[in-house]
Amino acid sequence: MKTMRGPTDHVVVVGAGLSGLAAALHLLGAGRRVTVVERDAGPGGRAGRVELGGYQIDTGPTVLTMPHLADEAFAAVGDSLHRRVELIPLHPAYRARFADGSGLDVHTDGDAMESEVRRFAGAAEAAGYRRLRTWLEGLYRAQMRRFIDTNFDSPFQLLHPDLARLAALGGFGRLDPQIGRFLSDPRLRRVFSFQSLYAGVAPARALAAYAVIAYMDTVAGVWFPKGGMHALPRAMADAASDAGCRFRWSAEVSALERSAGRVRAVRLASGERITCDAVVLTPDLPVVHRLLGREPRRPVPLRHAPSAVVLHAGTDRTWPGLAHHTLSFGAAWEGTFDELTRTGRLMSDPSLLITRPTAHDPSLAPPGRHLHYVLAPCPNTTTGPSAVTWRGLGPRYRDSLVAELERRGLDGFEASLDRELLVTPVDWTAQGHAAGTPFSLAHTFAQTGPFRPRNLVRGHDNVVLAGCGTTPGVGVPTVLVSGKLAAARITGTPRATGVRRRPPVLERQSR
Repeated sequence: MKTMRGPTDHVVVVGAGLSGLAAALHLLGAGRRVTVVERDAGPGGRAGRVELGGYQIDTGPTVLTMPHLADEAFAAVGDSLHRRVELIPLHPAYRARFADGSGLDVHTDGDAMESEVRRFAGAAEAAGYRRLRTWLEGLYRAQMRRFIDTNFDSPFQLLHPDLARLAALGGFGRLDPQIGRFLSDPRLRRVFSFQSLYAGVAPARALAAYAVIAYMDTVAGVWFPKGGMHALPRAMADAASDAGCRFRWSAEVSALERSAGRVRAVRLASGERITCDAVVLTPDLPVVHRLLGREPRRPVPLRHAPSAVVLHAGTDRTWPGLAHHTLSFGAAWEGTFDELTRTGRLMSDPSLLITRPTAHDPSLAPPGRHLHYVLAPCPNTTTGPSAVTWRGLGPRYRDSLVAELERRGLDGFEASLDRELLVTPVDWTAQGHAAGTPFSLAHTFAQTGPFRPRNLVRGHDNVVLAGCGTTPGVGVPTVLVSGKLAAARITGTPRATGVRRRPPVLERQSR
């Protein structure tokens, strides 16, 4: 693994999102002096927090899997995740509801899920689920250490026995047909393949290797941090501060001072100058390229994942059919992905993720109130409507979304609204996210592993990247890994394998 040459005593981390905080903790644990510069008033980045009329709204991810990856960052400074954050295991992890009126609870415990599949679709599908679970576990073991939790310096690193294992498992086939080898019920196939949307690719075209995301969601376990997802970056920032990290809040980086191939100082918009020996950049790639003064050439243009419309709704009631996470599938499937990734049209028959964080933490809303988060995937602004178009389109789409929720059983949703916050691609664009999407680059083959933008920057000897735009990619687990990998480029500290399911303390919490 290539590492930085020259002094690395003082590292400036630009951005206090999950990747930046993970990098900071691993750097502190390796004895570096660390300054984190963040444009917002507090930590979180995409995993931020908005207070709206007494409702505490998480502005980013709502699903936490693989918490041991966060625990590794805390452990780097002699701390622990469980000491800082109370994690609640979710049973079920999801509740799935289908257009035909049927539904099932998605359990991460194998016996419970086998029983639920048998009730839902019969003994043959239950047996298929067991084989599918074994396959998912094998994919995870073949990929995690060699292809996800690793720094790539060359595509030749792929030439390893694990590559043969992955190929033998069918990892280079297409996702939907591979899931179909185990499950024939199209509803069940959706439950184990919709996760490819996180990677920005339709299940019919995604590599089967991306079923590793389904492993994280449906096998490894799903947790909810008490206090909301923002509790995680807040705890990471507290741990880093206690370990000696210096934070500069509400401080935007305007330029990097360079000489002889190295960044010598980070300049803030206020005019202040922070000298440094190395820099970790975590903003979106367009911001990174602006700071570096150039965009690297690529043989194939970068392709971005679909975006999303999110309706945060504070209500005076809730609905008994909702779990903490509810997947509400429309009747359409293949056509939906065509709309999102090819034609650029809004979903004509949407599939939605509805999250109810007050199911496990009522303190996130005023007394007697409830908080709901409704996510509707939509095309990014390159494929679909532009950011400017969304200014007028957003309110109309909000109305159609509310009407759709009422048609799907959330009767009285409109009348129940106490507070609401609508987020559309125009808002993601304003936050600096390329193509108006918070999900960054799609995980096409040409943007995965050694072919994704590297975390080392050519022509800059002491700059390294972290975040969802670089390796290993999009999602809370992989972004945490990206921070660790960035730190390893600076310190050379051997990384942990990340293969174990979860540490003993999390095993105890899940019982």
